[in-house]
Amino acid sequence: MKEESVQQGKAYERVISYIKGEILKGDLKQGEKLPPERELAEQLGVGRNSVREALRTLSLMGFISSTQGAGNFVSCDIEKNLAESTQMMMLLGATDYRQVSELRQGLESQTVLLAAERVSPAQLSELEDIVWQLRDENDLEKSAALDKRLHYLIGEAAGNQLIMVILRAMSETVDSFISHMREKMMLDEGYRKRLQDTHQGIVLALQDRNGVEAARMMREHFRVVDSAMVDLF
Repeated sequence: MKEESVQQGKAYERVISYIKGEILKGDLKQGEKLPPERELAEQLGVGRNSVREALRTLSLMGFISSTQGAGNFVSCDIEKNLAESTQMMMLLGATDYRQVSELRQGLESQTVLLAAERVSPAQLSELEDIVWQLRDENDLEKSAALDKRLHYLIGEAAGNQLIMVILRAMSETVDSFISHMREKMMLDEGYRKRLQDTHQGIVLALQDRNGVEAARMMREHFRVVDSAMVDLF
């Protein structure tokens, strides 16, 4: 029984290596459909159970996505895997909000430096609109969506796809644990004004193409959030 388990383990690893190799060679591209399970099993000389195990593993890793009735497709949803892994680390006590916040602060401070060099006029216009909408928006759900859009838009302006993957994953992780904290901050007039001021300061610095000032305001933004975590909870 143990030998069979080892053989099956090696077989599913062989399937994973084959699919990853096809992606690396460019024979399988994002969005393309993988061969059916039976075809993969016959081609690689393994059992269909090994193929299914390999596909499940690749799906968890974010390399493929499965659609019932349609098959398996090459994907690039690494963001989902990263977010879920970080959330599990928080649940198990392997990391905490402080560490995630420190990572976000470092990442977004660098992101806004790049954005100051690369942001387009259209993106600047949208950022300015978001700041003004945030000042007038009293609906907590809409306000949260605007806040997230502002940070994502700065990430998009930086022009680095890897930054966006990590940024979205970290944002989803934080949202899953402190959504109630966001509501308390938005209901506290003092913290709400401080957040609005930092948002406006970031956008004004981007308009001036002043990356150093934009990064300073981004760090101040996170100091406000971290301060709220201490004061309100």
